[in-house]
Amino acid sequence: MPDVVADAVKDFRHIPSWTNLAIFAAAGFGAALEHPSDARVSQAMSSSQSLGSFFRIGETVGGARTQLFAALGTYAVGQFSGQHKVAAIGADLIQSQILAQTMTAAIKMSVGRTRPDGTQYSFPSGHSSVMFATATVLQRDLGWKVGVPAYGLATYVAASRIQDKRHFLSDVTFGAAIGIVAGRSVTVGRGNTKFALAPTAAHGGGGISFTWLGSNK
Repeated sequence: MPDVVADAVKDFRHIPSWTNLAIFAAAGFGAALEHPSDARVSQAMSSSQSLGSFFRIGETVGGARTQLFAALGTYAVGQFSGQHKVAAIGADLIQSQILAQTMTAAIKMSVGRTRPDGTQYSFPSGHSSVMFATATVLQRDLGWKVGVPAYGLATYVAASRIQDKRHFLSDVTFGAAIGIVAGRSVTVGRGNTKFALAPTAAHGGGGISFTWLGSNK
């Protein structure tokens, strides 16, 4: 386990790359575009009782503790059962959580944005960053058959944070980018499928879109 943490510290060196910079730039540009409509989108989603029922478990599923415990559990199962691939995926998940949570906390403290519910530290969304970190690791280690539903669940959690008035659309957009960069940084050399991340807007809401661009193998 100490080796996993040490590897996570080393993985911070993989964050500076042209692809990661492009992801952050796209998310930052998208968040800036979304900012004027943040309050309207938040009000539209939070006022819907049906959406409240649908997104109820998002907070628990996407919580930092839940994702970290799941990563630790995956690593432990792999270690104790002798399944080295499972242990390796668990190690990647742990490391991605460390990177995502560290970057998220640093930006939260620096920006200090007020949440839709009036509390502090809205930007960026921690639930979004840890969920997209998990999804990215699973996609790059196991392929798109696992990655697609994992990204779908991450998007669900991100949307739930808007509906619950804990985050704005721009918060979850940039949080998603942090998670993707974290997941990419701990899986360098794997899962080389390229995709574009971009914010999307719709009447009364919005989200994050992924466009598959093909493989560079």
